[in-house]
Amino acid sequence: MKEYRADKRAGKSTDETNQVLLAILAILLPPLAVYLKEGQINGKFWLSLVLTLLFWIPGVVYALLVVFDAI
Repeated sequence: MKEYRADKRAGKSTDETNQVLLAILAILLPPLAVYLKEGQINGKFWLSLVLTLLFWIPGVVYALLVVFDAI
């Protein structure tokens, strides 16, 4: 816990924390999670956007796969 607080004060962010936040974001706003993971607007972002607009659940599943590097 002390290490977490020290890292937080220093502005460091752990990969696990980022992964959890991206997973939560993938459920709420799938295209945004894909964009933040990829760092650019590319084919994965557009596919996530289309899947989310047409059918919510496939967009969430796809975003989770991208966030966890399964795709």
